[in-house]
Amino acid sequence: MSKIPNSQLIENDIPHQHASWKKIEPFALTFDGYNYWGSFKKCREIAGVGVRSYREKKELIQSLTDLRTCLFFESRRWKHYEKTPSKKGMEYIHILVEAIRVRVLAKNIE
Repeated sequence: MSKIPNSQLIENDIPHQHASWKKIEPFALTFDGYNYWGSFKKCREIAGVGVRSYREKKELIQSLTDLRTCLFFESRRWKHYEKTPSKKGMEYIHILVEAIRVRVLAKNIE
């Protein structure tokens, strides 16, 4: 898949909530968090907020851009590990995918 700006993202672009990593990873790469934020450090910072929010509150209230950053960073994290995500990792990834879907359906594309 090529890059998809938030303004052009539609529900059909988003994998099913319980999709496999094989289907989610290409979607995660439709957004380049490093390029958007200008650095690995800033991208990691945004992704860290998402992980902490999920761990502490079991909710994700970030913007669509922040959620896509989190999913992008997860794809890079697991690529770096040279593994597929763990069960716990996939749980978080599935929550991210669904939160992205909610924002897109609500046309909340910030």
